[in-house]
Amino acid sequence: MSRIQNAFKKGKAFIAFITAGDPNLETTEKLIFEMEQSGADIIELGIPFSDPIAEGTVIQAANLRALASGTTVSKIFDMVKRIRKKTQVPLVFLTYANPVFKYGYDAFFKKCKAVGVDGIIIPDLPFEEQSEIPNRHGIDLIPLVAPTSEDRIKKIAAVAEGYLYVVSSLGVTGIRSEIKTDLKSIIDIARKTAKVPIAVGFGINTPEQAAKISKIADGVIVGSAIVKIIANVGVTHHGCPVGKYIKKMKEAI
Repeated sequence: MSRIQNAFKKGKAFIAFITAGDPNLETTEKLIFEMEQSGADIIELGIPFSDPIAEGTVIQAANLRALASGTTVSKIFDMVKRIRKKTQVPLVFLTYANPVFKYGYDAFFKKCKAVGVDGIIIPDLPFEEQSEIPNRHGIDLIPLVAPTSEDRIKKIAAVAEGYLYVVSSLGVTGIRSEIKTDLKSIIDIARKTAKVPIAVGFGINTPEQAAKISKIADGVIVGSAIVKIIANVGVTHHGCPVGKYIKKMKEAI
């Protein structure tokens, strides 16, 4: 059984996202352990990119900070290799097609396998073009379905690996005060064909929202709210505000 599958065996999964290298890779490495200890069941690591089209202003700014600190794909791989010596928390890359293409599809996925990455999310890789990556070397390709996916939901869910990422709202990532999408209908359709758990992300930032969504989904994904804490408050090893926030969200679900 994979690390991702194991994460969902414990009950509702809390999935935390941060941008690798924001504000630097040393801090990212410390944060991963802090998040795991605070209750994160899966950690998504954003690979910084200059044109992250699915991201709102909070994560866009994090990408720029990470790039300015000298973060590269190779340095992130090195960090994951170090982390794997100390923890088995599932790690999922969130990146865009361009960095993977430039690294080389086969070389990228081979390296993911070698260092211990469990899955990957590529928001700008259309479902119909997944065949562009013929061999993922056992790395789960985690697809997204949006409120506009409609008749494609069953088709995408049927081949989903790791978990199915349901986008809660139209638009880009970012904190939302209210989520009005009929998520239950989307999840009910997806469950007809999905062989993997279903997690919901985009906009979730309060314990109340997390608790509500956890009643219909298998996992809750939070990114912008965590990245905003890093930007506004900073990170210290003791009394980390990110850890406190994750603990509160995990308890809610």
